[in-house]
Amino acid sequence: MSAELFIELGTEEIPAGFIPKALDDMSRLLTQELDKARIGFGEITTYATPRRLAVSVQEVSRLQERQELEVTGPPARIAFDADGNPTKAAEGFARTNGVDVTDLQRIETPKGEYLFISKVIEGGDSAEQLPDILSRVVSQLPFRKSMRWKDLEVRFARPMHWIVALYDGQVVPFTFGDIASGNQSRGHRFMAPDTFVVTDVADYLTQAEAHHVIPDVNKRRMLIQQQLDALATELGGTINPDDELLEEVSYLVETPQALAGHIEKEFLQLPPELLITSMREHQRYFTLLDEQGKLLPHFITVANTLATDPQVVIRGNERVLRARLSDAMFFWKEDQKSALQDRLEPLKKVVYQAKLGTSYEKVERFTALAVGLAQTFAPDTVTLTERAALLAKCDLETGMVYEFPELQGVMGREYSKLEGEDPRVSLAIFEHYLPTQAGGVLPSDDVGAFVSLADKIDTLCGCFGVGLIPTGTADPYALRRCAIGVLSIILDRGYALSLPSLIKQSVGLLESKLTRPAEEVVEDVVAFIRLRLVNMLTGQSEPQDVVDAVLSVAFDEVVDAVERVKALAELKGRPDYEPLAVAFKRVVNIIKDGIDREVDPALFEDPCEAALNDALRQVQQTVAGQVAGRDYRGALETIAGLRVPVDDFFEGVMVMAEDDAVRTNRLALLTGVARLFAGIADFGRIAA
Repeated sequence: MSAELFIELGTEEIPAGFIPKALDDMSRLLTQELDKARIGFGEITTYATPRRLAVSVQEVSRLQERQELEVTGPPARIAFDADGNPTKAAEGFARTNGVDVTDLQRIETPKGEYLFISKVIEGGDSAEQLPDILSRVVSQLPFRKSMRWKDLEVRFARPMHWIVALYDGQVVPFTFGDIASGNQSRGHRFMAPDTFVVTDVADYLTQAEAHHVIPDVNKRRMLIQQQLDALATELGGTINPDDELLEEVSYLVETPQALAGHIEKEFLQLPPELLITSMREHQRYFTLLDEQGKLLPHFITVANTLATDPQVVIRGNERVLRARLSDAMFFWKEDQKSALQDRLEPLKKVVYQAKLGTSYEKVERFTALAVGLAQTFAPDTVTLTERAALLAKCDLETGMVYEFPELQGVMGREYSKLEGEDPRVSLAIFEHYLPTQAGGVLPSDDVGAFVSLADKIDTLCGCFGVGLIPTGTADPYALRRCAIGVLSIILDRGYALSLPSLIKQSVGLLESKLTRPAEEVVEDVVAFIRLRLVNMLTGQSEPQDVVDAVLSVAFDEVVDAVERVKALAELKGRPDYEPLAVAFKRVVNIIKDGIDREVDPALFEDPCEAALNDALRQVQQTVAGQVAGRDYRGALETIAGLRVPVDDFFEGVMVMAEDDAVRTNRLALLTGVARLFAGIADFGRIAA
């Protein structure tokens, strides 16, 4: 027999960003507590609005599961004295397990004779366990920030006003602070603030909606999307896609009403990113696009009430937006009174990081790195790259970026366009911040790619150089994202770039700032980026052992390393791979570090030795050329052709012959086979 468990926590408005994790944590904690209490249960479903967190658990067993325990205690030799009387160890073991000393049994183990008991714990009434379970779940819910209220000792994301806790329709009694659980929930704060009695989750959902509350997040999100699309169609456009904003707004309202407002024409001269950012970040407005992807002069806001007169709400939102965009227009005009390059000098007074100096010093360092990259990979872009690097951070000194920090790069691009900079320079100022997240958009041009790589490498080397190294989940300088960005750009652009060399150059430019030995910094940064590459490749379903085998041989050029991984993974995926792997792993395991000696055909005792030697000599030159040309698939295919002579060799002779000269000669021959993989992978690390 089972019944439904339902709990709702009613609060002041909880920040939207707190809610998804809170629901996950409620589900997780309930699962842990019910499992610990040996109470069976079925599906867990969560519900939430800004003012409530709710969970329903189906098929919660009415009885705890019966438990059969076998418990091993202390060694018999210390549980009883020489006269056979029980010691404190035996008495304590019996007392802890609720039995008499005479009920203790003995069991033989590999370590000797031990005390042992077998007992059965009958299942109790689940309803008796639930008050303590729910009390623990509520009190243990973690939040990034929590608060106290009144004179209470409890903490929660926001003050709590009511608790609904029901099992099989009956109240599960417990308290949190000064709130006692009951069966009464509340409707929408403004449109239906009265309480209503809840009997189960189905009744809760029906009554909540009757009181202008939609607890189901998915239903609320779908309703918002439908309203957005309908309004956008009326206005002749489409919604500018923004899943994150839709998710956030879904947690800001209990009953949504989408309303469209107008953007005044004078503000449309501002950069689209500025308009979108201002409306999105500060007002949570959705924007609209026409068929050409251009911004329409409209916005859509999602209200938390069904307005009696929507025009009043719309005018209020237009008034707020007008004030904010007026500020933006002021900064837009004021910033243009000074050239972007004139803002480079003031960066000398801006501290980038206390141990790493000013933003101007950072610009100097990554400009040198970027120019070096341009000289190597695109010499015709050296002048453009240097100019873009010098201007890359200048918009940090503009009023617009001071007011809207998220527009750094965007405003540099726009102001440089107005000043007549080369379009590639303007684009690079924006693109040097890319990618902004794993899997994000990458620089589309070499100039932006060079500046982006240089900036990110300087950040990595600088932070590692002064001991600001990520630990665990703490990464305040986003160095993991930085490293992923470096790898993504290199792979996307196909640069045959020696990463250790670039890192060494960057550390050299930081010499006066370092608080750690330069050699250690270089090693640590290389290892840090290498680990990010391992995670990237295994996340793309490349075999872990293949990635390890390749990167353990060489991690210098990222593109080259990835090509080797893909070639070896392809070989491993062949139907005939297993016998191939067995043969070559046997070679690697036998030779250990190898024998650096010429093979002497005069010492051959069996035709299979000569056959392998002849095949090896033919293959060596071919493989060398293929590896030099980075045709790793071809090289591995050529090496695979040695499998038959290798198998015949092991079948025909015993490698570890009694004669030292013969044994050494055979090991030298196998060393030649194993070293065909040099520069590709450590075949010994690959699972058969």
